[in-house]
This record gives sequence, structure tokens and C-alpha cells, in this order.
Amino acid sequence: MAIDQTQFQLAHILGPDPTHFETLISHLMSSSNDQRSQAESLFHLAKQTHPDSLSLALSRVLSSSSRPELRALSAVLLRKILTPAADFSFLFPLLAETTRSAIKSALLSSLHTEQSKTNVKKLCDTISEVASSIVAIGGWPELLPFLFQCVNSTNPNLEESALLIFSRLAQNIEETAGILICHLKTLHSVFFKCLSNPSSCDVRIAALSASISFIQCISKGKDRDTFQDLLPLMMQTLTSALNSGLEATAQEALELLIELAEAEPRFLRRQIMEVVGSMLQIAEAGSLEEGTRHLAVEFVVTLAEARERAPGMMRKLPQFIQRIFGVLMNLLLNIEDELDWYNAESEDDDAGQTSNYGVGQECLDRLSISLGGNTIVPVASELFPVFLIAEEWQKRHAALIALAQIAEGCSKVMIKNLEQVVSMVLNSFQDVHPRVRWASINAIGQLSMDLGPELQTQYHHRVLPALVRAMSDFQNPRVQAHAASAVLNFSENCTRDILTPYLDGIVSQLLVLLQNGKQMVQECALTALASVADSSQEQFQKYYDAVMPYLKAILVNANDKSNRTLRAKAMECISLVGMAVGKDKFKDDAKQVMEVLMSLQGSQMESDDPTTSYMLQAWARLCKCLGQDFLPYMSVVMPPLLQSAQLKPDVTVTSADSDADIDDDDDESIETITLGDKRIGIKTSVLEEKATACNMLCCYADELKEGFFPWIDQVATTLVPLLKFYFHEEVRKAAVSAMPELLRAAKLAVEKGQSQGRNGTYIKQLTDYIIPALVEALHKEPEVEICGSMLDSLNECIQIAGPFLDEGQVRCIVDEIKQVITASSARKQERAKRAKAEDFDAEEGEMLEEENEQEEEVFGQVGNLLGSLIKTFKASFLPFFQELTSYLIPMWAKDKTAEERRIAICIFDDIAEHCREAALKYYDTYLPFLLEACNDENPDVRQAAIYGVGVCVEFGGSVFKPLLREALPRLDAVIRHPNALHSDNVMAYDNAVSALGKICQFHRDSIDAAQIVPAWLSCLPVKGDLIEAKLVHDQLCSMVERSDQELLGPNNQYLPKIVAVFAEVLCAGKDLATEQTASRMINLLRHLQQSLPASTLASAWSSLQPQQQLALQSILSS
Repeated sequence: MAIDQTQFQLAHILGPDPTHFETLISHLMSSSNDQRSQAESLFHLAKQTHPDSLSLALSRVLSSSSRPELRALSAVLLRKILTPAADFSFLFPLLAETTRSAIKSALLSSLHTEQSKTNVKKLCDTISEVASSIVAIGGWPELLPFLFQCVNSTNPNLEESALLIFSRLAQNIEETAGILICHLKTLHSVFFKCLSNPSSCDVRIAALSASISFIQCISKGKDRDTFQDLLPLMMQTLTSALNSGLEATAQEALELLIELAEAEPRFLRRQIMEVVGSMLQIAEAGSLEEGTRHLAVEFVVTLAEARERAPGMMRKLPQFIQRIFGVLMNLLLNIEDELDWYNAESEDDDAGQTSNYGVGQECLDRLSISLGGNTIVPVASELFPVFLIAEEWQKRHAALIALAQIAEGCSKVMIKNLEQVVSMVLNSFQDVHPRVRWASINAIGQLSMDLGPELQTQYHHRVLPALVRAMSDFQNPRVQAHAASAVLNFSENCTRDILTPYLDGIVSQLLVLLQNGKQMVQECALTALASVADSSQEQFQKYYDAVMPYLKAILVNANDKSNRTLRAKAMECISLVGMAVGKDKFKDDAKQVMEVLMSLQGSQMESDDPTTSYMLQAWARLCKCLGQDFLPYMSVVMPPLLQSAQLKPDVTVTSADSDADIDDDDDESIETITLGDKRIGIKTSVLEEKATACNMLCCYADELKEGFFPWIDQVATTLVPLLKFYFHEEVRKAAVSAMPELLRAAKLAVEKGQSQGRNGTYIKQLTDYIIPALVEALHKEPEVEICGSMLDSLNECIQIAGPFLDEGQVRCIVDEIKQVITASSARKQERAKRAKAEDFDAEEGEMLEEENEQEEEVFGQVGNLLGSLIKTFKASFLPFFQELTSYLIPMWAKDKTAEERRIAICIFDDIAEHCREAALKYYDTYLPFLLEACNDENPDVRQAAIYGVGVCVEFGGSVFKPLLREALPRLDAVIRHPNALHSDNVMAYDNAVSALGKICQFHRDSIDAAQIVPAWLSCLPVKGDLIEAKLVHDQLCSMVERSDQELLGPNNQYLPKIVAVFAEVLCAGKDLATEQTASRMINLLRHLQQSLPASTLASAWSSLQPQQQLALQSILSS
């Protein structure tokens, strides 16, 4: 009955009287929840049961309603119901042909009649999205003629509307962009005409938007170049808006040109001088609004950042670099000397800073990172000294702030000029103005991070005493606090040996600051103390008894809301001091500290309380310090930790072109990203707490091993889904790192009988849960660095639980390896293309090299992963290896990097070593490469190849025999090389000696043993590659034990050499031989003492160094 009633209501609403339908539409915007909810239900039902009637009713409202807000909503609703939905449902093809025609007609005719600008924009959105959606089902043949008619009309509103639709169509899916490309010439003349429109600024802006969208959708450079002559007109749109005083329009034009600079920077190349010159003129024009000047700056910086599409282009314009740098330095002068800055309660308080100052800071950082030190440092070196001697404090302040901002991007060049840089900053420590002193300390803190550890190593004797003096500036607590922060920055990149001589002065000064009445100073002193303890480790024990009482007092007494951060930092400091001094020194205080933490954990904390995050980290450090003694506290620690790790991201989604900004709460930083047509706002504080918690879970699993068993299931189900948590990289990284730790903890617990009765089946279940999820996450991972971490994690997982994998799982891993290699090759090809760009230069080459090094790391992880699979599955892995050969053989080529070739060789070495006879069928393919690589110019490649030859000598049997003739001279060339024992070459040399020994052992009948065996002996002992050394010296023992005649030589003539080798090996302790081998050597020497004539023995003894003789006598007599 209720259904009939609803249907009757619907029939009434969708009937001939439009007022009923308009009422329904207006109720969709009602502030009453009930009314709105009821209207939504009816609307949804109408869409399901009467789609034609609903669509036509919306079209009628659009065409004829007198209420503009209803016309606007009907345009939006038509767009939503007629275009494909998120669930892939698509209403338009289901409508009757007459309905479709009526809708299209209504949409186009509404463009003629609609007066509201806002509504026209919504209408244009609907038309372009519907057009894009229906291309595949017959399209909208009337649309383009209609649009061309509009742009050729004398009605500026229609011209603007048509251009807006052209712009949207070009941005939409490839199909509509493809249709537009067919009209290249026509569109060129349309855009040219509209950009030249003498009377309507709106038409020119719409034409600018359409031109830029269209240029971006053209794939062929040749076609794109035909639009070059539009560029002066595009720039004219901007300048004429400025000349007419229409700054809002100018800002719109600037935003569109920034989009072009980001997406197609090379389009600007031919006219770059004019375009960048105009932008700099705008940036320098003090009469313009700040927002306009900032956008002009943004354009130039965006162009500098467009490295992938136009490498090196901006570096070719040094005069412009000088001007933009000057503009940014002048922006930094916009700072007021406000009293609030001096009285601030927090280090983050930036009283007196303006939006100009903020833009200057941010853009200096971005500019230096994108252009590099060779371009920026010469410009900065001219400006900084002038600013530093100026009377106005703002100029001196600006130079120091700018220096700190450019340090990251210019680090390589600045490290070469450290003396000049450090002196410049330290001289300003004495400046009369506190804010300049603050800026100089800020610069030292930043340089300590960006130019370390070179800065710390070379200038500790000047920097640390200066910071200690700055901490005693009691007139200026902000300067004191910042000096303590800089001590933290300096010590983080500092070795214990450098820090130790200064500890007395630093720690005593920090203790003075801890007793300071100003909370900000105390907080900075705590973090500095924590960092100093962390860097000095056990050297800090000396200060423990003086420091710990203060820290515990703060932890216990800082109870009220205003002291929350102070208490949190005390927690951090205590836990780092505890880790530094070690369990024995800390354990008594640790109990008291953990009681305080437990009581805090049980209390109700507000969502913005920093204690939570600090406490998560403090517990984990305490666990690291106390090891298994921490287990009783885990039941307290884990529930809130899991709760933090399971936090849902606080996400707000709006339309990318929505006018409504995502709300920024005063105390919450919100990060905004645009994905397709959606703008997503994410509360970063929630993500940071989640990331911290995930990292801590990983720490506990790593530290407690089998003791972590009771929590494995909960942690696995929390972290495995986070392998694909794309809102925050740190969360993914932590989840990735935790995977092998969970498997290791489970395996150890089962092996040690601490698994609550679970057995190998449990490890299998956990492996089945973790490894496929890791492989799937790797497939979808967008960041190259995290791909490397995932491969590393997968490799560890296979080393721990590989035998539990089934064939299908191995198949998935191998398929993913192929995918990783293919993606990596594609990225490298893309970079090679960039290297051929006309503006490519040495600086760009350096940056490209760094990207390629990251790629090599990924390939290295692939090599390690394949190595683990081969070691685990041996010959049964060969069918998969066979599939991979087409991916791996290209890596042996001469045009590949040395590292790629080394990794490819190592993979074959593993196959030869672990698959033995089953691998013989690959010798024909791989051994020619391997033998040639024995004499490669790169020592790491040589070592890998020679190691592989040794493996093939040992397991190759008759298949290897024919290759001995080529192998021997290649090994000989390595052994006899004049620099064979140089540190770079010694590993290859040792492996060659080992391979020669294996030839003596496994192929003696095919060589001139009387010559080759003594030659091998003459190379001993092996001292570089300690793994090979143990094997070689064990082989030597075996040969002596069986009185090998070629080894001992006629009349035992090589015996002195053998004794000398034994002596050197035994004197080296455990490095060159296993305990078993050393024991055999001692027994052999004792046997020789008893069985050989005294003269022979005396001759052998006399060849030893005096200290060797003494050591040997001591060993033999013990």
C-alpha cells in the first residue's frame, strides 16, 4: 500500500504541472533534515523507476524556472544522473532517443537564455561532461557546430560559454580531446580571434583557458607548435587586464599560465625571454596587489621546477635568476619588529611575518632545489654581503634567512665553500639586533642538517662554543631557546668523538636553561639534552645523576594544560637518556618513570594533547633499553598503541573546481591534494599519530622477537591493510618494515616453544596473509623509494618463511619482479630522453644521476630477492628463472651501468651455486659473459664474475672443462695485475686466488699442476675477502694433510711458504680461518715439528718475522 502511495506521489510530482517538481527540487536544498531526506528518497526512486520523466522534468526547470537557484541545481543534478556514476551505472544510454534529444536541446537552448554567470558555468560543466560521457555511444553531433556558431556570434556571453565548454572538453577524457584535435586549424583561428577580442575581458580569459587546456591535450609537438603564435596574445590578456586595473582577472590569467608552465613548459621555450621578463616586471611592481605579484613569482618558480619536461631551461637565463632572487630577497624584508615576537610562548610564533615574507621563504627553498647550487650560489654570493652590512636589521635578517632556505638545494656547492659560509653566519652571532642573532642561529641549525657531517667535522671548534655562549643571552629568551634547538640540529649529525670534549659546557648550560622560568626555553633545552645524550651514548653516563632528577621532577610536576608539551618533551628526553646510558644505569629510574607513564595512559587526554604521540615513542625507547624486561608492561602499552595505529584518516572531499575551501581549523593543519576532479583535505595531526604508532609497533616486534607473539595477529590485521595507505608515506613505510619482523617473531616463538601451542601451520597462515598482500602493494606502489623498501621486506620475508610458499605465490612474486624491471627500464628511458633535451646541462646531469642511483638500488633489491628465491627453492625455481632470462640478459650488456651488470652476474652466480647440475644447461648462455666480465674495468663486476667462475669450476664438471683454457689466463691477469692488492681490487684478487685453488682441486688432471699449484700457494694467505679466506685456508689444510706432492714441492721446498701462511693466518685470530681450520693448522705444525728433519724445520722457521715466531711458539706450546 505504501509503495502505491509513493508511486502516486511520484506520478503527481512528475506530472504536467511543473510547480510540484520545483517543490521537490527546492526541498533537496532544505535546511530541515527530514524534508531533505524525504525529497532525496523520492528523487532516487524517480531515477530508478521513471528516468525519462525525471530527466525531462529537470530539463524543463533548467529551461523555464523563474528561480535561478533551482535552474542551477537542475544543471548539477542532470550532470550527476546522466554521467557515469562511481558504481559504473550509466543512465543516459537507457533513456529513450526522444528524451536524449530533448535533453541535449534543452541544455543548448539554456545557454542562450540563462542570465546568471554562476549558472552558465554549471551549465557548461554539465554540457561538457555529458558530451564526454556519450562519445562512445554515438556522441552529440550537433554540439561542435553549435559551439562554432557561438564563438562566431556577436554575443560575448555565448562566446565565453562556448570557450568554457571547449576548455572542459579538452580536459576531459581522451575521446573528446581526440574529436577536438580533428578541428585543429579551426580551433586555432577561433582561439586567435577570441584572444584578440577588443571589448570583452571575460571572452579573452575564457579563450586563454580554452587555449591552455587544448595545448595540453595535443600529444604531437609539431601540432602543438602551430599554436605558438597565440602566446603573445595570451600574455596580452594578462597585461591588458593589469593595464585596466582588473587585478582579479589578471590573477585568473596568471593561474592559467602557471598551469601551462607546469604542464607544457617547453611550449614557452621559444618566447621564454619575453614571457619570463613580463612575469618579473609584475613581480617587481610594488604598486600591484600582493596576490598578483605572488602569482607572477609562482609562475617563474614553477617554470624552474619543470625539470622533467624542460630540464635546464631556466638555468640558461642567468639575468632572470638574478632578478627573481632579488625579488624573493626583497619579499623577506616585509617583517615587523613586533613586541609579540619577544614575548612569544612558542618557538613557532612568527609574529611580525607577512604573507610576502612567507612567499619569499618558500620560493627561495624551491628555487634552489630546482636550479641547484652552481646556479644559485654565485647570485647569492653577490647579494648576501651587501645585505649583511646594511644598516636596516631587516636586510641582515633576510640574508641569514635566505642562506638557511637555499642550503638544501645548494648543499654540494656550499660544502666546498664552508669556511666562507660558516664565517658569514658566526659573525652575525654578535649582531646588535636580537632578531638578526636569532636568524644567524637559525641558519647554523639549518646548515647543520643540510651541510652535515662536513660542517660538524670541520667547524665544531667554532660552532659549539658560539652556541653555548648564545644560550646565555638571558635578555632574549627566544635567542636562548633557538640556540638550544640549534645544538639539537648540530648534534644529530655529529659523532660521539666530536661531541665529547664539549659535553661539560653544553650539559651545564642546558641544565641552567631547564631551571629558566620561560617554558619555551625549557622545552628547547629538553629536546637539545635528549639529542646530545642520543649522540654521545655511554659518554653521557657522567651527567646522568645530575640530569635525571630534573627530568623526573618535570615529568611528575608539569601537570596542568599549559605544561603538556613540556611534560611530553621530558618524556622524550628521559627515554633517550635511558637508551644512551644503558639498562644497568637506568633500570631503577625506569620503574618510576613507567609508573608515571602508566598513570598518564589511564587518564583521559584531549585529542590535541601532544602527550599521546610522545608517550608512544617513549614506551618504545624504554622497550629498546630494557629488552625482554619490558614484557610485563606490554599489556598496558599495546591497547592504546593499536588504537592509534587504527585511526581512520580525517578526510574531507569536495569538487576540485568547487568555490568552497576546505575548512582549516585554527589548531589543525590540513593538507590538501587534488585527485582528478576531487579535492581531498586531510587532517595531518591524525596521520602523524597513526604513523608514529605504526613505527612503534614495528619497533616492539623487532626488539621483543618471540616475546611479541601474543600481539602478532592483532598487529598483522592492523598493518597489512596499511601497505596500501596512500594518504601518508610514513604509515606505508612502517607497515612494510613490520612484515618480516612479524614473521620472524612468529617463527622464533614456534621454534622456542613460546607460541601458545601453535605450530608450523600458524607460520604458513601468517605467510599466506602477509606475502601476497606485500606483492599486491608493490604492484600499486607509486613511490620508487618505497618500492625498494617493499622488495627488501619481501626478500626478508622469503628468507624467514620462504619454504612455506606454494607455487602460485612464487608465480605472483616472479610476475611482479618482471613488472618492477619493466617499470624501472621505462623510467630510465624517460630520463635518457630528458638528457637529450636542448637545455640539458651538467647540473641536470647530476640530478639525473641521483635518480638513476635510486633505480639501481631497486634493481639491487630485485637481485637480492631473486637470490633468496633461488637459495630457498633451488632447482625447482629454474622454470621461473627461464622466464626471467629475457629480462636479465639485457642487463649484462656493455651499455648498462656497472651496478646493473654486477647484479645480473650475481643472480647467475646464485643459480650456478644452488642449482648445481640442474644449472649446467645455462652455462653455454652465461659463461661467455662471465669470463669476459672477469677482466671488466669495474672491480665489483670483476669480483662477482670471478666468484661465479669459481662456482662453475666447482660444480661444472666436464661442462666447464673445455673453458679452462680461457679461464686460466683471465684469472692470471687479475692475480698478476700490478695493483691487484689495492683496496679497490683486493676482493677480485682474492676471488681469483680462490677460483684458481678450485681448479687445482676439481680439474687437476687438465692443468700443469706442478706449475699452477705452487703459483696458487704463492698468493696465500688471502686477507681481503674473509669468506673466501676461510675456504681457501681450509683447502690448504686439506692438501697438507694428504701430503699433496705438487703443493709441498720436490724435497719439501715449498714447506717454508706453507708454514709462513699458517703463521700469518693463526696470528690474525678468527678473521682468516674458522676455529676448526685453525685447530687443524696447529696440529699440522706440531706434526711437522716431530716428523721433519731439524734443518728443514729451521729453514721454514727462519722465513717468519720475529713476532710471528714468538706468536707461533706461544700457540704451539699452549
